[in-house]
Amino acid sequence: MGTFTVRTTKRTSFVNITASVKEEVKKSGVKSGICLVYVPHTTAAVFINEGADPDVIRDIANTIEKLIPWEDSSYTHAEGNSAAHIRSALIGNSRVIPIEEGQLLLGRWESIFLAEFDGPRERKVVVKVIGEL
Repeated sequence: MGTFTVRTTKRTSFVNITASVKEEVKKSGVKSGICLVYVPHTTAAVFINEGADPDVIRDIANTIEKLIPWEDSSYTHAEGNSAAHIRSALIGNSRVIPIEEGQLLLGRWESIFLAEFDGPRERKVVVKVIGEL
């Protein structure tokens, strides 16, 4: 199992972590198996989507802001970050990616993103690689 940290700079941001995850897969030596990417935080998430066109990520961020606004009079959580918890719960804190020939089986345009919803902070990413050497 490997871990790395990501420092975020804004309340809501998306950080492409694909290269770091690929490095953990390479270090594992696994040729065929699965890679679990997990963020142990209740106000962060991990997802896979297009990494080639930054407009896609901007569109995702803008839509999340509209769907789950920071200010909502119905929130009751005392810390004031209910929106971050809701966003994380909906997107999820882990992803599983197949590995073949030592490579992540991501689609041509796919990248792995850490989603920050309560930053700026330092976030831990856990990568567990399981399979055959």
